[in-house]
Amino acid sequence: MEEMRVLGLPAEKGRWGYVALGFVANVCMGAVYAFSVFRKPLEGLWGISATSSGLPFMVFLAVFALGMALAGGLVERWGPRKTGILGGILVGLGWILAGFSPNIGVLTLFYGVIAGAGVGVAYGCPIAVAGRWFPDRRGLAVGLTLAGFGASALVVAPIMNALISTHGPLRTFLILGVAFLVVMVLTALPMRFPPQGWKVASPKGKAKPSAVDMDRGRMVRTPTFWALWGAYTIGCLAGLMAIGIAAPFGQEVANLSAGLSAAAVSVFAVFNGVGRPLFGWLTDRLTPRYAGTLSFVLIFLAALLLWRAGGSQVAYFVGFSLLWLNLGGWLAIAPAATATLFGTAHYAENYGLVFTSYGVGAIVGNVMSGLLHDLSSYVAVFPPVMALGAVGIVVALVGLRPPVRKGP
Repeated sequence: MEEMRVLGLPAEKGRWGYVALGFVANVCMGAVYAFSVFRKPLEGLWGISATSSGLPFMVFLAVFALGMALAGGLVERWGPRKTGILGGILVGLGWILAGFSPNIGVLTLFYGVIAGAGVGVAYGCPIAVAGRWFPDRRGLAVGLTLAGFGASALVVAPIMNALISTHGPLRTFLILGVAFLVVMVLTALPMRFPPQGWKVASPKGKAKPSAVDMDRGRMVRTPTFWALWGAYTIGCLAGLMAIGIAAPFGQEVANLSAGLSAAAVSVFAVFNGVGRPLFGWLTDRLTPRYAGTLSFVLIFLAALLLWRAGGSQVAYFVGFSLLWLNLGGWLAIAPAATATLFGTAHYAENYGLVFTSYGVGAIVGNVMSGLLHDLSSYVAVFPPVMALGAVGIVVALVGLRPPVRKGP
């Protein structure tokens, strides 16, 4: 029997090409994490508050999460290729239209709603493809795919800063939108699932398949689902509160220049990107329960450091690096845990529902960080993050256990 080939290579080698394509697509989608670079220029352009300048970022993430929940079934019905192309077109269109915005409200509509919906449609495609092709290394493969989303700001933030300096913030949206449209459509074209019944000939990882395959209706009736949803909400809320203020915190509290604070965002993006394969690997090795607990311990310690010593540039870099690392970590823990705990037969729809917790974290985190800054200072963000970390430790330890199947 002729050996199956993927992207021109034997299947078990060629499947890594889907991880690479997914990584590149995620670099485009993850540019939202560098949005803090736009905030000061937009505040100066339109004379708006810190709360207002964070509105497009908040809406983008909320629509992104809602789009994931609504579009989860598209990947199964249309396949990852068509779904990814649609998402790429929406992402590029949203960024392009944002370049013509006359005020923060219109920018929020174009960038937050259209581009956010595009990411919601496209985001699950490379995750689902990696999960299907890597049953033996699911956490690692998903983490590497998603590393592009977290590491995006490493590449994009300096480009944004340079473009804003020479062309202004609005034209920067337009230029990047064209680039994202082209790249995302091209990376979606080769995407496909393995044929039914395909198995890894020589599995090398330690990931264990779930003992159950639950659809969305059965999943939501388990305590494990609500524990995972709650833990993911807490992890995203803590991380997104920090990511949304990274650049302005550097300027206002740690006394960095605009250029250096933008460079700091690139440094943090490295940790965000590394957090995904790292915690994906840890989820394979330690189980979701203990990987999640470790993440919340680190979140608590990072928030404590920034609360007590946020004016120190060393504390700024260490604390924000840890928070970005762990936000990236939860974006790998949660999809890997969804497949491990509830199976892969209904994965796209199940993870779409789990991912709504990300939207809750986006809305609450950005509102809280903006209001706390306007009422006090950015340092006031971190006692609530410490409390979230402490609650998360309990939720992960008690709740993230394999569900018990009841009934037929």
